[in-house]
Amino acid sequence: MKKAVCLISGGLDSCVTTFIAKDKGFDIYGLTFNYGQKHKKEINCAKKVAKSASAKEHIIFNLDLSQFKGSSLTDIDIKIPSDSKINEIGKKIPSTYVPARNTIFLSVALAFAEVNRADSIFIGVTATDYSGYPDCRPEFIKSFQNMANIATKKAVEGNKIKIQTPLINLSKKEIIKKGLNLNAVLENTWSCYKGKDKACGKCESCILRLKGFKEAGEKDKIKYEYYPDWY
Repeated sequence: MKKAVCLISGGLDSCVTTFIAKDKGFDIYGLTFNYGQKHKKEINCAKKVAKSASAKEHIIFNLDLSQFKGSSLTDIDIKIPSDSKINEIGKKIPSTYVPARNTIFLSVALAFAEVNRADSIFIGVTATDYSGYPDCRPEFIKSFQNMANIATKKAVEGNKIKIQTPLINLSKKEIIKKGLNLNAVLENTWSCYKGKDKACGKCESCILRLKGFKEAGEKDKIKYEYYPDWY
């Protein structure tokens, strides 16, 4: 069997990406980061996703990026925005950007992939309906792939580890439809930047998720504190 390291955050995109890898015939080796984020609800969701995808192994990797501060997701002194406008999302890099997060995550995933002799790393980045993070763009993935090709023993010996980004050119609507077609457990995912009992419905991540479900003509099964007028 082919092996894939799947970065599973507990969010919708990483869930669909994991099920795409499974559908392609890969054995799943899940990797989730406890990186100092303000809530752990997404980690619990990641465990559910890994289980539902029949992961061979699922590692919770502790890496405290909150020591660096600088992001509203990790820094207690920075408030997570709750006044996002749908037509403004993606026009500038928001405070929820965690400095170099995907570079760090992919580097750890590369080590995990080498140890397990995995053929691919799957990451659910998207550059269509997204918040404008620079480490979600195709040029970043291409550059990291080039680095991976020369930085690992496995690649030097002729067995390159491919960085796979099956969602990168898809809209949130398309991602949701693909997930439903693959029977991905979208109701077990968490996208909200806040960790309350219900999703806030006001942060950028909630807005993009709700927009995707509306455009897909599907109902989001998780509960929200607030629903935008257009939903």
